[in-house]
Amino acid sequence: MTPRRLDFADHRRDLGENQYIYAVVSRRAGGLSIGVNLNPDKVCNFDCPYCQVDRTTPGGSARIDLVRLESELRHLLTLVASGQLWDTAPFDTAAAEHRAVVDIAFAGDGEPTSPPEFPAAAALVRALRDELAPTVPLRLLTNATLVHRSAVRAALASFDDLWCKLDAGTDAWFHRVDGTRFPFNRVLRNLRELAAERPIVIQAMFCSLGEDRPGAEEIAAWVGRLRHIGRHGTISEVQVYTVARKPASSSVGALSAQELDSIATTARAAGLNARVS
Repeated sequence: MTPRRLDFADHRRDLGENQYIYAVVSRRAGGLSIGVNLNPDKVCNFDCPYCQVDRTTPGGSARIDLVRLESELRHLLTLVASGQLWDTAPFDTAAAEHRAVVDIAFAGDGEPTSPPEFPAAAALVRALRDELAPTVPLRLLTNATLVHRSAVRAALASFDDLWCKLDAGTDAWFHRVDGTRFPFNRVLRNLRELAAERPIVIQAMFCSLGEDRPGAEEIAAWVGRLRHIGRHGTISEVQVYTVARKPASSSVGALSAQELDSIATTARAAGLNARVS
C-alpha cells in the first residue's frame, strides 16, 4: 500500500492500526475531517456505482467494539487538543491550508445508522467531542433510509449537523445511481420529516453512467423534490459535486465543472442555497 498523504485524492479509511477512526481531507467540509467508520464490514444498504469503497476485498467484523472506538478517538482528539497532531504522521503531510480539524463525521464504508450500536456510538463520540474538542462540529453523513426508526431518530440529537444524500429527482435515476431497491418515497418522506424538525444539508452526487447522464428533466425533478422538502422545513445548504476518486464501476464518469455550475444555478433559481464542491 502506498504511503498516506492527506489530500483530496486520498480518502482511504485506514489510520495506523485503527479499526473505526480515520482522517481525510474533505473538499466539502473544507479541511481535515476525523471519520468514524461504523461499517468496517463494508456492508451498505446502497450499492452506488460511484462509491469508492472496494467491496471486492473482505471487510472486518460487523460488531462494533465501543471500547476500542473510544480509545482510538480519545487518542486522536488528545493529539488535536495538545497541538501535536500536525507533527504526527500522516497529518504532517497535510498542506498548510488544510491544517484545521473541521469536523468529526460519521461516514465510513456504509450507512452509519445501520449498525445496532449506532445510538451508543453517537452518544460516546458526542461525550468525547464535548470533553476534548468542544468547538469541532459532530456530523452525520447519511442516506436517510433508516432515520424513521425510533432508536436512530433519538440518536440524531447527538449531532450538530445532518448531511443527507439526495442524488436524484426521479425514481428510475435514484434506483440506478444509488444501486438500491429501497423505496424512493420513503427516503423523501424521511428527508421531509427531518427538515421539519431541524435544518439539514443535502449532498448531491451527479455523474454519468455509461452514455447516460442526468439531463434537464432529471435536474428539474430533483429541484422539485428539494422545494417540496423545503416547504415543510429547512434545507440550509445543497452541496453539488461529482466523482473525484476511482469509483467502483468503470461505467461512472465525472460531470464537467460547467455541468455542475448549471445544476447549482438551477437550484439557486428555486431559492436554494447551492454550492459546487
